[in-house]
Amino acid sequence: MGCSVLDDLSFVMVKAYAQEHIYKHPWERVTSASWRKFADPENKRTLSHILEVDTLNRKLDPLSGKLYTTRALTIHAPGPWFVRKIIGQDICHCVESTVVDAQSKSMQLATRNVSLQKFIEVEEKIRYDPHPDNPTGWTICRQETSIRIKPLSALASMAEKVEQRCAERFMQNSVKGREVMERICKYLEAESSWMAL
Repeated sequence: MGCSVLDDLSFVMVKAYAQEHIYKHPWERVTSASWRKFADPENKRTLSHILEVDTLNRKLDPLSGKLYTTRALTIHAPGPWFVRKIIGQDICHCVESTVVDAQSKSMQLATRNVSLQKFIEVEEKIRYDPHPDNPTGWTICRQETSIRIKPLSALASMAEKVEQRCAERFMQNSVKGREVMERICKYLEAESSWMAL
């Protein structure tokens, strides 16, 4: 009557990581860059895994002053090509929920996949806050990502390798995202300097 891990499809492998990055730019500039990072054609080349971004909902709460936004993201499915062939999909649909509190200077993003959940669940949380050592000049970004692979019996032996490859891809994409954010921040800085003349 024993049940092996391979027979239990509810068995889930989890890979999680957290990282911090300091932008040497004020919170307002960094959060502005966050909204723009998917729009610029140059950024689309760098962030080539992002295929489409659509705003589904945007609401400003008049009492709290918080901005709530929900966006749909279509991305290249994570993982090695052979896994995409096995699952039969090259794209993955995600939902990003954002809360911006301009009064407390906090921007929080939570992104999760809504397709391919039978095989993989990815959740990413990002938070932008003024840096405690230089609150008017720097912004700290905290990112947490968890990847849950749900192996099928046939893929159980590969699940850890697939999970590792997915984590590596997410880390590479995080670096690309920070590069785009830095580029936009520098552009916004130059733009504000030009406007001040």
